[in-house]
Amino acid sequence: MGAEQNVECLLIPLEQSYTPGKLLRGLTGPLPVTVLNYTTTRMRAELTRTLADGNFDLVQMEGIHLSGYLPVISRAASRPRLICDWHNIESELLERYVANHSHSLLRRWYGARTAHLTKTRERRLLEECDGHLVCSERERQALLARVPDAPIRVTANGVDAEAAAQWVQSSSPRRDVVFVGSMDYHANVDAALYFAREIWPGLYQSHPDLRLVIVGSRPVEEVKALGRLEGVTVTGTVDSVGPYYQNALVSVVPLRVGSGTRLKVLEAMAAGVPVVSTALGAEGLDVIDGQHLILAEGPAAFAAAVLKLAGDEDEWRRLASAGREAVRARYDWSAIGSSLFQYYEELVARPLR
Repeated sequence: MGAEQNVECLLIPLEQSYTPGKLLRGLTGPLPVTVLNYTTTRMRAELTRTLADGNFDLVQMEGIHLSGYLPVISRAASRPRLICDWHNIESELLERYVANHSHSLLRRWYGARTAHLTKTRERRLLEECDGHLVCSERERQALLARVPDAPIRVTANGVDAEAAAQWVQSSSPRRDVVFVGSMDYHANVDAALYFAREIWPGLYQSHPDLRLVIVGSRPVEEVKALGRLEGVTVTGTVDSVGPYYQNALVSVVPLRVGSGTRLKVLEAMAAGVPVVSTALGAEGLDVIDGQHLILAEGPAAFAAAVLKLAGDEDEWRRLASAGREAVRARYDWSAIGSSLFQYYEELVARPLR
């Protein structure tokens, strides 16, 4: 790579998702509605033009939702290598949601069909892409069980540990219980509702000095309504999460649905904030319960873990320090970026599949 780099960012507005037409096509056609939501005529035309105007070595697709553009990329004259970045194993996420958290029979049935179509689509990606990135060895093994010769590299989620260090010290009293995430993403919505309704009332009753702060963009109406509960603040979109970590006693990750690994866990640990999470919330991360964070299942255990950190300053400092050092050693951008660029170079040097 030369000293000078040209970076161009093209933003294509997303059309409305989950329209009646898309839901019907997801029911009757080969593409799941989650792919149809991101497949637009305008995006297809812009991608075609961009690929025709340039000589690209590699195209990175950010997840299965963009797989509707596979034909466009494969027709590019320069035939760039194609790499798929798996933020989650989407079919796994859907299957977990259907099995545990969908109470409507119609939603369960539609979700099961979407999961099946997604799994079929994922297999096509595994067979057609020149390389794949996953966040954990667990996900790599799960995908290799489907297509054993798929070229899959584990590249962990990471954070800028140096930038997060500025959030570590705070002169303000730490009394905030924070939950960070995009608040229009169903897994985060479920977690926010679960924590605020089933765990927070008991915490607030015993410690009315605490405050629950739900930090995340585009909160759906159910999440916005949580702001009417005693001691709860819903911020909506913020410029930076840093100020919220500065005042945080603990970062909670009460996820009950999900796949992949959670950047919110690493971000909080890098900021020197102890984390209390479900096992699913910390899935795939190289962290140890009781050493780097606290794992808790169920409302009573989750509340007890938060209260322990509220009442034991030595334990709070120990977990904060251990978590921060773990992120610096294993998940800092500098090391992850070097490994990722090396993988790009390897892919470009390989013969086409």
